[in-house]
Amino acid sequence: MSSVPSKLPSFLRSQLLVTPKHPETDCSGRTIIVTGANTGLGKEAARHIVRLNAERVIITARDASKGAAAVKDLEQTTGRKGVIEVWDLDLASYDNVKAFAKRVAGLPRLDAIIENAGINTTKFVEIGGNESTVTVNVVSTFLLALLVLPKLQETAKQFSIVPNLTIVSSEVHFFTAFPERESPNIFETLNNPKTARMSDRYNVSKLLEVFACRRIARHHPVSRLGVTINFVNPGFCRSELAREMNAVLISVMYAALARTTEVGSRTL
Repeated sequence: MSSVPSKLPSFLRSQLLVTPKHPETDCSGRTIIVTGANTGLGKEAARHIVRLNAERVIITARDASKGAAAVKDLEQTTGRKGVIEVWDLDLASYDNVKAFAKRVAGLPRLDAIIENAGINTTKFVEIGGNESTVTVNVVSTFLLALLVLPKLQETAKQFSIVPNLTIVSSEVHFFTAFPERESPNIFETLNNPKTARMSDRYNVSKLLEVFACRRIARHHPVSRLGVTINFVNPGFCRSELAREMNAVLISVMYAALARTTEVGSRTL
């Protein structure tokens, strides 16, 4: 496994010398879901998608009022009304994820889902039988992916297209040595509050996302699945995801390295 020092040069190079291209792909007629889109990367990605003429854009939020505020902002900046909807989705609840997926199954079509919702916390809290970061960023994220996959496949056949299932990961998956991999039971070790390395937990969760995506793609190639499954790296961005970090440290990092969420969202 890689460590921070060995990957720092490539991180700095991609962060400071590479600017993602402004998306210009026409989305006319498409229905696209962006999870965790009431703020940050998700909202900026939704803004691009609406701007690119998507017929229906579904954003998710845990707080209805924040979701409504996001819709108002997106409508004002894109000049398109009646395109964006807010659906409730809480990745901390498996029942909520299942209910959301059932609602998705009733859509006329689903051309893409961008799974952007996630958490970054240093506090150990158990939710759904796992530490909360594992539950939200890994288990629920892939539970949702597998539950909406049939709708994506149905859309592929009905409209002769190749839908996309995108997991928003991060380059920080390179920044963990992932010592838990030596455990007989990785999840059991991750869920032990006495030994949990919460300062590294977000990095580990992103690595597990990469592992899961690669495993699925290896055993279910697009030629057989009919759906493209990928994971993207938006880079280090100024967002609410880092709100639990040391305020002074994060301010310095933002000033020196961070992209705006709009620039990062171009990768989604």
